[in-house]
Amino acid sequence: MSIRRVLARVELPIDTVSLARYLIGKLLVRELPEGVASGRIVETEAYVVGDEAGHAYRGTTRRNRSLFLERGRAYIYLAYGCSYMLNVSSEIPGVGAGVLIRALEPLESIPIMRLNRGVERLRDLARGPGRLTAALRVDRSLDGLDLCREGPLWLGCGDHEAGEIGQSIRIGISRDANRLLRFYLRDSPFVSGPKTLKE
Repeated sequence: MSIRRVLARVELPIDTVSLARYLIGKLLVRELPEGVASGRIVETEAYVVGDEAGHAYRGTTRRNRSLFLERGRAYIYLAYGCSYMLNVSSEIPGVGAGVLIRALEPLESIPIMRLNRGVERLRDLARGPGRLTAALRVDRSLDGLDLCREGPLWLGCGDHEAGEIGQSIRIGISRDANRLLRFYLRDSPFVSGPKTLKE
């Protein structure tokens, strides 16, 4: 594993779209009792201020309040009653918006991730937002966590260059569906979605 460090909040752009692009190639690190598991972020989606598809659209609620915290906080929710989604708050305090982490390239503690997911194929461990949270054992107990500080879950960076970043419409939404707010690492086998959205 290359040298890594925690991303400082000052390094995070104060803009949702810029942050979604910036996070491509960065690290997501999960500290578990049995070891440290990590992956490189290869796919994100931006849910910007005023976005009808975003959870902050109708204002602050008990469930989404983490989206309105300072940038770099975890917003985690349960989708369809079965999969947790990990988002990073992305604006100034009081303004609700976030970046969904959609896929990772597994790096550390792959056996732990395989056990958590119940699958062997490396490509499928964290290729999709529900898969990556299952692989890293991320749930609502981590909601609101500061991802710019070492702890159970944090964002990091190393000496790896991100590579060429692609852009497309987002996946699996019906509102504001045609906005080009999904970012991904081109040529990565760990990116989710149909082939037409990976070109």
